Amino acid sequence: MSEELLDRLTQHRILATIPHEQVAWVAQHGTLRHLETGEVLTAKDSKVEGLHIVLDGHFSIYVDRGAGRRKIMEWRGGDVTGLMPYSRLVSPPGDVAAEEPSDLVTIYRADMPQMIRECTELTAALVHVMLDRARHFTSSFLHDEKLVSLGKLAAGLAHELNNPASAIARSASSLASSLEEADVSSRKLGAADLSTEHIDLIQSVRDSCLARNAQSVLSPLQQEELERSLSRWLAEQRLDPDRADALAEMGLTRDTLDQLARSLPPHVLDASLGWISASATTRRMAAEIQEAAARISHLVDAVKGFTQMDRESVSEPVDVSQGLTNTLVVLRGKAKDKAVSLNLDIARDLPLINGFAGELNQVWSNLISNAIDAVSQNGHVEVKAQQAGDARGVVIRVVDDGPGIPPAIRDRIFDPFFTTKPVGEGSGLGLDIVRRLVQHHNGQIEVESNPGRTEFRVTLP
Repeated sequence: MSEELLDRLTQHRILATIPHEQVAWVAQHGTLRHLETGEVLTAKDSKVEGLHIVLDGHFSIYVDRGAGRRKIMEWRGGDVTGLMPYSRLVSPPGDVAAEEPSDLVTIYRADMPQMIRECTELTAALVHVMLDRARHFTSSFLHDEKLVSLGKLAAGLAHELNNPASAIARSASSLASSLEEADVSSRKLGAADLSTEHIDLIQSVRDSCLARNAQSVLSPLQQEELERSLSRWLAEQRLDPDRADALAEMGLTRDTLDQLARSLPPHVLDASLGWISASATTRRMAAEIQEAAARISHLVDAVKGFTQMDRESVSEPVDVSQGLTNTLVVLRGKAKDKAVSLNLDIARDLPLINGFAGELNQVWSNLISNAIDAVSQNGHVEVKAQQAGDARGVVIRVVDDGPGIPPAIRDRIFDPFFTTKPVGEGSGLGLDIVRRLVQHHNGQIEVESNPGRTEFRVTLP
């Protein structure tokens, strides 16, 4: 045993308060090591050699989750890292490398049981260090997981908002010209000094156009045939055939046009068709804008309900059915991208759950999102909620028809940082978070998996 090494260990921040004989044990059984800048102490996925007592220098751990290497923790002289007493650590989540020339003492894994038996005060101090390290790692990765979840939520919301927003922009840009055409046609009709019967006929045709949605009942081929038929009719009447598209979109038929042609003076027919087309188009565009705006409002309400952004962090009665509905709205865009069908089956009179709505929505989000990831293109995910058998709680099932979870890893899926996804697509914390949140609500989570059917079952009291 080197007296110089013993002196350096005695001055170590953590070992300074440890009985001298235990520090001497470390000096006798430990191995003094020197690493140069950039040298890796422990590589990701490699087995941790043992306990590392940093005498001087600087070590950092880097993790790559798909966006480049990022430092999540560091150690300097006076710190300890590596395998701690009673720890189940096998390999680090990233590379541990020296940032500058560094010295450390390593107690190898094989000597750890003897150290625990003979160095009780040292063991107790190291356990405290291990707990602090676990809290730091968990906090760091939970922060990353929340950012990933936020990114997915933002992407899904942007996807869902795109269609109604585009509809509003499209209708609004065409509304001005439609209003102008309606105004010109109205002036022409006013100058024609029509009878009450003629005005009633024109308005009745316009009203029938408003009540009819031709696009929803005609196929593209049928629509094209109607446009050609109306174009020929307009040409026969020596009217502008370019109006055929708008008239067909309104659902006008040749029979209706023939009725107008028989009842109206020739010089009024063109102005009447222009007014009918412009008036119906204007109202249809206004209805589209209203519908799209309502869709956006619905999405915002769903996201607000999903995140519970206006709720305090206190336990309160939670409507599970509303949380599941909001979650499916948020994840609908992700399902559409993969052509996955999402079905929600909620029993009537589902009781309220006392808990935290935001946390439960995180549970539903993780489970349903994982199910969507698991199934193939055109797969199926079903979410069911019903009363528990004893009528004292709620059972929520998330079922998918994916390939299933291999038996070899089924017992590990709830372990922190365990993931089967590629780098950058999963942190391995999703199901660990689910398990913790379910336990926070005094519930339990179970999984049954076979090829073609995987079910995650959450029971909440």
